[in-house]
Amino acid sequence: MARRGETLELAVLGLLHESPMHGYELRKQLNVVLGWSRVLSYGSLYPALKKMLRAGWIAEVVGSAPMTTSRRQRIVYALSQEGEERFAGLMSEAGPSAWEDDNFGVRFAFFSRTDMEIRLRILEGRRSRLEERLERVQSQLDRTQQQMDLYATELQRHGVESVQREVHWLSELISAERGRESAPDTQPKTAVEQQQ
Repeated sequence: MARRGETLELAVLGLLHESPMHGYELRKQLNVVLGWSRVLSYGSLYPALKKMLRAGWIAEVVGSAPMTTSRRQRIVYALSQEGEERFAGLMSEAGPSAWEDDNFGVRFAFFSRTDMEIRLRILEGRRSRLEERLERVQSQLDRTQQQMDLYATELQRHGVESVQREVHWLSELISAERGRESAPDTQPKTAVEQQQ
């Protein structure tokens, strides 16, 4: 399982891969990438940035803030060459930590920078993991349904349906990826692209 710090590191490196950012903007973007269920505090962000600075993965660029806001100089964080290499290395990992709950969403946010073969391994691993989970939860639900009250049963049923939806979504993504693999000249649209 991926460490929480490694997930944050991947998200920071991925966002800085797009463009340099100051801490406030970086935190806002991280909260989007990390998902609605996690809110990142400055108390978590700045120690992670200091660690990445020490490792040489990012660099600080000091600029001045507009005179109307404050007199403090604004620090902008940028990805270094070592950071580019670290990000590429993290994105090439396709083992079990890549499809766990804490790490999958962040990896998926940067899938466009991942090789198709690695994307497929991660999507298939995630689907397999969820199918195992679904099987366990359904059998548990069948055994305990008579012993639980209506609301506890509904909560478990909701969990089963959520996992089923994600498995279906992953299957569609895998099919789209395989379509790209077999016909590189014609790029089939993903479910997200079809909705736009």
